[in-house]
Amino acid sequence: QLLPDDITLPLLWLGLLFNIGGGFTDLQSAVIGAMAGYLVLWSIYWLFKLITGKEGMGYGDFKLLAAIGAWFGWQLLPAVILLSSVAGSVIGIGLMILAKRGREVPIPFGPYLALGGIAALFWGPQLARLYLAG
Repeated sequence: QLLPDDITLPLLWLGLLFNIGGGFTDLQSAVIGAMAGYLVLWSIYWLFKLITGKEGMGYGDFKLLAAIGAWFGWQLLPAVILLSSVAGSVIGIGLMILAKRGREVPIPFGPYLALGGIAALFWGPQLARLYLAG
């Protein structure tokens, strides 16, 4: 259930380096995306912890979303978060019903963030248009 720094941090830096030349987005959007990706999940983590006293996700999730933001820019983060959350919710609810897992059984968020990142890779411009137009 861990997303090791050996994976997430190189992904983050490679995304920033790739976008120096405007690979998927401009460098400014990539830097803002990395910061926003980290801070959004970090804020949700601490809000959840203040309300419940429990940790709702791990720091690896923050770093993975920061890496996704570094690769694709801040513009795609809302769509990635939405897709990841929907996929995780559908699978999580399905597991709770079909496998009779309780709410206390943790469901890793990283795989769903990765799916959102893959969607951004293949359909980034379309996702941005759909999400930002609405």
